[in-house]
Amino acid sequence: MGARSAVVVTHSRVRASGHLVDEVEEQLRRDGFRVSIVDNIAAPEFGSPSQQVADDTEIVIVLGGDGTILRAAELVKGTDVPILGVNLGHVGFLAEFESFQIGEAIRRVADHDYSIDERMVAHVDLWIPGADRPLSDWALNDMTLERYDRGKMIEVSVRVDDVEMSSFGCDGMIVATPTGSTAYAFSVGGPIVWPDAQSLQMVPIAAHALFARSLIIGPKSQFTLDVLGDSQSAGWICNDGRRQRPVPKRSRIVVRQSHDILRLARLSGVPFTRRLVSKFDLPVVGWREQHRPSVAANGQNQGEPPESNKEY
Repeated sequence: MGARSAVVVTHSRVRASGHLVDEVEEQLRRDGFRVSIVDNIAAPEFGSPSQQVADDTEIVIVLGGDGTILRAAELVKGTDVPILGVNLGHVGFLAEFESFQIGEAIRRVADHDYSIDERMVAHVDLWIPGADRPLSDWALNDMTLERYDRGKMIEVSVRVDDVEMSSFGCDGMIVATPTGSTAYAFSVGGPIVWPDAQSLQMVPIAAHALFARSLIIGPKSQFTLDVLGDSQSAGWICNDGRRQRPVPKRSRIVVRQSHDILRLARLSGVPFTRRLVSKFDLPVVGWREQHRPSVAANGQNQGEPPESNKEY
């Protein structure tokens, strides 16, 4: 039986700051893997294909934060190769393990002891004025359309399934997948969407309008954003914080669910709700409970969380 193949994706700073990458490579080799290290993935141009892993790659292991996982996603786009994230960053929503658990993570990978979490991907078409075909790209997290001129607003028209809903000036627009709902979209007030939902959400950024709410659509619908011809500024599009380009006035962006999916390797059955509480350090006991001196009907002090919540 030939050697199994694994790709380790990390950041050049991680590789230069210690021996972690070398230790991971050595453990994988001991477990029978042929290992390739990738520590610098240049962002391709918007609408251009990205480099892909070899056909015999079994798994991609990411040592870094969510940004490094987004870079690794470009390597597996359009393949069945799963990604396993080991968090060396801050929040690490996409990562499965923390750095101190890396030995166990590799052992589980060697034993095929993991499940697959399928994440939907957004397909993005950018129609430039006068073009006979769009520039097509994709996003695991989000597509952002922002103003090119930082001192002015971009004027956009919003359609859902070719029905015009609104138009306004704003700093930009975000269309996020459920995976991206806890990223940029969350930071501008968008809702958190559970990862297994088949939906896209659109969140305006600083819209100058009375009706500029977040919108969530289902898998058969699509968002269309037109940069108006009399917009104060042209636009700038960016997918997953990586693949980007200018967007002239009178351009159109259409975002829908892609036929592709991204596979994340999961080593535990921890539900998203528990991960959400842990990563955001959510206050599962409200301030009213904390300041209530009386004893609950079940005999517990109201200031204490119920037994099922104490592990948080």
